[in-house]
Amino acid sequence: MTPQTVFYIIIAIIVINFIVDQILDFLNAKHFNDALPEEIEDVYDKTEYKKSQAYKKEKYRFGVITSVVSIIGTLLFFFLDGFAYVDAIARSITDNEIGVALLFFGIILFASDIIMMPFGYYNTFVIEEKYGFNKTSKTTFILDKLKGWLMMAIIGGLLLSAIIWFYQTTGSYFWLYAWAVITVFSLFINLFYARLIVPLFNKQTPLEEGSLRSKIETYATKVGFTLDKIFVIDGSKRSTKANAYFSGFGREKRITLFDTLLNDLEEDEIVAVLAHEVGHYKKNHIIINLIASIVTTGFTLWLLSLFIGSPLLSEALNVTQPSFHIGLIAFGILYTPVSEVTGLIMNYLSRAFEYQADTYAKNTFNALPLISALKKLSKNSLSNLTPHPAYVFVHYSHPTLLERLRSLKRGK
Repeated sequence: MTPQTVFYIIIAIIVINFIVDQILDFLNAKHFNDALPEEIEDVYDKTEYKKSQAYKKEKYRFGVITSVVSIIGTLLFFFLDGFAYVDAIARSITDNEIGVALLFFGIILFASDIIMMPFGYYNTFVIEEKYGFNKTSKTTFILDKLKGWLMMAIIGGLLLSAIIWFYQTTGSYFWLYAWAVITVFSLFINLFYARLIVPLFNKQTPLEEGSLRSKIETYATKVGFTLDKIFVIDGSKRSTKANAYFSGFGREKRITLFDTLLNDLEEDEIVAVLAHEVGHYKKNHIIINLIASIVTTGFTLWLLSLFIGSPLLSEALNVTQPSFHIGLIAFGILYTPVSEVTGLIMNYLSRAFEYQADTYAKNTFNALPLISALKKLSKNSLSNLTPHPAYVFVHYSHPTLLERLRSLKRGK
């Protein structure tokens, strides 16, 4: 196989992936005007449903524009030998392979983020603002970007440096050492995410003593779930959309409620949402997802080790000096079909887990407040209640509202 053949395979994968995504988005958009099924027709009144449809259509049109600009820029970068150009810049600064790789990825990621920043700004301050969701100030928007870049530079830089160093020192067995480092890092982040990462972006405060905390603690005691860390996060500083999530395990496990959730839902509805999150923990979904992620990472790194040493990958991107970082770019795109399949499997598994967590909440608390909570959350976020089945299959990590309500209304 020649480098030119590999190049055109890479281009074909990029284009086909774009076309498939656009087809799915188009099919999904064709359902925006569908009448709501009887079980969920009470989520929106006539005015709210029109607003929901307008929001979905505007997001769809903007998504098409963003995707087209992105793929045009990507293809131009490939055909104009952008990777070779950036590699030359990095090598003009240092001849250390780790330093070259860090500069290479730093330039590409920073430049692409700058180019796409106006789209993120428009989405936040025009579309989300127009429909009453945005609460992000321009200062917060800029600070989030700066913090994100800093975290990417520190965490991403350290992980990439470690992987390349292992490659240089252990050869074809580098993937085992890299896998071990990434696994330890994943476990660390899962354990301390709420303690170390969240405070960089949001303020967390313990849920105040009162009726809601008492109900939560009573429920936790009933199901044998030790829970002394219940936090409220200031999600309203960025959006009116509500959420709740479970993080950590062991003594670090905690449940975090968005302040918007406290404003939108009744106390029993909040407890029902928390019962759903407890269900994820009780059913070991967090551990299963973590193990699946670790196994997938190991498989990917092993596959990478089989190809990364081939100069064909670098030559395919018109870089004459074979290097790990160029090979990593080419491999990442060639791996796309595999990652799409694993993504489908993980989404299917995630949807199954959501049903299980809903059933747990129904059996240990009550289905009715969970149903009303799901309806309110969908209404307040102007959710698409009539998505195309193919779009759901490919992109949804949660079942649709209609599917969840039907499941909750069925027997145990």
